[in-house]
Amino acid sequence: MQLISIQNERLDVIISALGAELQSIKDKDGCEYLWQGDPAYWDRRAINIFPYIARLTEGKYVYEGNEYHLPIHGFLPDAILTVESKSGSEVCFLLKDSEETRSVYPFAFELRIVYALLSNIINIRFEVLNTGDGGMYFGIGGHPGFLVPLETGLEFTDYELEFDRPCTPTRICFSEKCFVTGVVDYHLVNGRTLPLSHDLFDNDAIVLKHMSSAVTLKSGKGEKSVTVSFPDMSYIGFWHAVKKEAPYVCIEPWSSLPSREGIVEDISRQADLIHLPAGKRYVNNWSIKIN
Repeated sequence: MQLISIQNERLDVIISALGAELQSIKDKDGCEYLWQGDPAYWDRRAINIFPYIARLTEGKYVYEGNEYHLPIHGFLPDAILTVESKSGSEVCFLLKDSEETRSVYPFAFELRIVYALLSNIINIRFEVLNTGDGGMYFGIGGHPGFLVPLETGLEFTDYELEFDRPCTPTRICFSEKCFVTGVVDYHLVNGRTLPLSHDLFDNDAIVLKHMSSAVTLKSGKGEKSVTVSFPDMSYIGFWHAVKKEAPYVCIEPWSSLPSREGIVEDISRQADLIHLPAGKRYVNNWSIKIN
């Protein structure tokens, strides 16, 4: 699979054309920050999600009376994107609709994913252009995994996720099969912090809304940390492999949610999906900062 490298004075980053998925984030000391994939836990590293986030009830949805099937997180993770442009520190990947995509998602589109380095920050831009004659509906998001611990001599439980400001989020409740069942209040330590432990993910992902727009993976015992900023996303998820002592955590900015429990969604009526009129462009910027 084609791998693309971009660099600047602070970072060396590798991205695959498969799903425009990050493969490596290293600082100039050669320290790796990105989870490197392991089938024992999770064999991907940082998938991008489109056109639907997480699971659909019975793996299907309805649009204009027709039924369509999509895998978890849509078709983007396993699509091969074209490199539309590249410089030393920036690359733009492009995916257009095709006969294959239209068989599972009946919309005409151009999807661009742009990675641009600015000092110690990876700026990521999602762009969706509706090239069809009518409106289109979609969800979009990221799913990067980060190594925990980031430094030798530290443990998973030495780390925490700290929001950039105090907030009072609500947690999305999921069924055993990971479909939405409702919401509950979720209390952070001092209104900002979620200490990490492996059993935190025994019931799968923690997905929050009404939170602040940046979160840092850090340890008071270490020097290295990662900040994910997501000002245009409605939800943030935290996850690692269920009921395992997995040495990573995913920080997942999402625009929308999976299906509700027991409901095959009509995507033109799912409240949190993005509706993009014909000829219009959607842009969503988020970033990963290596500290």
